[in-house]
Amino acid sequence: MAGRTAIGLDIGTSVVRAAELSYGRGGITLERFGQVVLPEGTVHDGEVIDPLPVAASIRQLWSATGFSHSKVVMGVANQRVLVRQLELPYMPPNELRASLPFQVQDFLPMAVDAAVLDFFPIEETIGENGGRNLNGLLVAASRDTVLANVQCAERAGLSCTSVDLTSFAVLRSMGRHTGPDIETEALIDVGARVTNVVVHSAGVPRFVRILLMGGQDVTDAVSERLGIPSQQAEGLKQQLLIADQGTEEFAAVQRAVATTAQEFVDEIRGSLDYYAASSPGSPVERIVISGGGSRLEGLQERLASSTRLPVLAGDPLSSLRIGKTGLDDRQLDFVKPLAAVPVGLALGAL
Repeated sequence: MAGRTAIGLDIGTSVVRAAELSYGRGGITLERFGQVVLPEGTVHDGEVIDPLPVAASIRQLWSATGFSHSKVVMGVANQRVLVRQLELPYMPPNELRASLPFQVQDFLPMAVDAAVLDFFPIEETIGENGGRNLNGLLVAASRDTVLANVQCAERAGLSCTSVDLTSFAVLRSMGRHTGPDIETEALIDVGARVTNVVVHSAGVPRFVRILLMGGQDVTDAVSERLGIPSQQAEGLKQQLLIADQGTEEFAAVQRAVATTAQEFVDEIRGSLDYYAASSPGSPVERIVISGGGSRLEGLQERLASSTRLPVLAGDPLSSLRIGKTGLDDRQLDFVKPLAAVPVGLALGAL
């Protein structure tokens, strides 16, 4: 394997995934991809609750997939991560980084010394007094949340080189394909319990929102309506396309999925409406969806109808060469919507 390599590790609510990329003369190659289902209840809404079984799952993932090394970039996204647009006085990057805790402490829902802070500058502006300002995105994550992810990796024998916002990872893997006819688009990566919404223009983020909703909410609705265990409900949800449409069970599953999916679509539309009201000069022109939850029957059509925008299925592997992953074409096609976050994390390291 020639060139540099990087591994992105994503601890989701129900699955832990990792992707290894290499960079060489031929471009960027997907060398390996793997995932392992997490024991139920070990991660809640993107936050690690029980680190020991999570670490065991990561060890299992490394053993089964055969990644070439143990250095990883990890992602974080949950209810204790704040992303908001902010304008700060212009200063060089080093000075900005040093002064950030003092400048943003009034905007945080947590003590500044309990947060991991970052600022992503978008554009330079001129203030009313003629001074230079930086308009950008403030990212603040609970230090405990970040450390919990890192410690799971360390318990598994890995070394975490950096931690990234999963929304930025989605942008990195999916936001390079707008083309000349699309200026601004919304990327929506639907996980089990956490959904990343990123609006960008040519790869520059304009709006980020983390929603605590996803595919598991639909499974829970089916489970509750039919009075069946969650695992059985997940199976029925996945089989919706091939189920006997004349059965009473199918009709009940269909109603539960339709109701919850519409609630989810309404949340996404609300986020995009908020963006539109604050950025009227850069309207969203299309939506690109990814993540395991994006496979939900009818989701693309509901999003298109609700937002009146074209909705496409994303492919984070489209610009990558495919190495000797051990995955056949059918498996790669299955992996595509699942790979946005780990691929984007690895791209950031490369």
